[in-house]
Amino acid sequence: MKKIVFFILVSFVSVKAIAQDITLDPSLSETPISAKTLSSTISGSLVMPKDAKEKIPVILIIGDAGLTDRDGNNVKTGVSGNTYKLMAYELGKKGIATVRYDKRFVGSTTTTIKESQLHIEDFSDDAVSLMNLLNADPRFSKIILFGHGEGALVSLLAGYEQPEKAYIFAEGYADKGEKVLADIMKSKPKFLADEFKTIMDSLKKGKTTDNVDPSLYYIARPSVQPFIMSWCRYDPMRGFKAIKLPILVIQGTTDLTVPVSNGDRFKNAKKEAFYLKIKDMNHILKEAPADTDKNMDTYDKANLPIKPELINGIVEFVNKVKS
Repeated sequence: MKKIVFFILVSFVSVKAIAQDITLDPSLSETPISAKTLSSTISGSLVMPKDAKEKIPVILIIGDAGLTDRDGNNVKTGVSGNTYKLMAYELGKKGIATVRYDKRFVGSTTTTIKESQLHIEDFSDDAVSLMNLLNADPRFSKIILFGHGEGALVSLLAGYEQPEKAYIFAEGYADKGEKVLADIMKSKPKFLADEFKTIMDSLKKGKTTDNVDPSLYYIARPSVQPFIMSWCRYDPMRGFKAIKLPILVIQGTTDLTVPVSNGDRFKNAKKEAFYLKIKDMNHILKEAPADTDKNMDTYDKANLPIKPELINGIVEFVNKVKS
């Protein structure tokens, strides 16, 4: 059985983006975009319809955890499905612009900080820097934040600083980070689960642990513990309930990373939220069965299309959001 990809905590050692060839439709243009924060220069791509004569909506795609590049690929976890690139091109053909970008430590984005200095608020700062650019751009009528996986929480943090027109919450966790990590450790040997609990108990007190079993380095090495601390401070459900703007929750029924119950809980917490539950859609937003091996086989299929129901649902939602 193939290993289920866990996106939250992987090494943040800088890597190049995964190059994938997908033809840009001749009706679209794709141009570089960049924004600066105090410690980074965020590099991304803007896709727009060439024939746009009036202001159009733009979606800022905030990527999933780990070394996720602008196309939705992650060299460390073997994900090369081009999810964000495919989504950008399909939405462009529907008259919606998109910005997607390389996260820190990957691709063309540069940063002066090290992994041990990284906090989830840094990812929020990156999104806000791009939001500022888009807000000042006269070509756009409204900005919608699309957060995928970990990016769903990041979108909430970014929106607190600069409220936008709407949110799209795709495959986001409803629980705090501490609960997510504890659930993962349930399948591990007891001695590792016990050590991990000790580390987490220490982090709750604001103290990191230097002596970590090598088997736990992928999830709790000393240099990533400050990030864990920052991540666990936030309650996605609490932030979700506080949103006063239109929000679309997207959940695939065959997501092996974020169980479908998370989407259900978000919808139950906010009756007015739009909920798009897509049958047989996995975590990278593609058609996939529940079988683990067959589901994971889609993760390196760069040209496998994303679910059309996803694009149709996003377009319908964006059209409902007032400018």
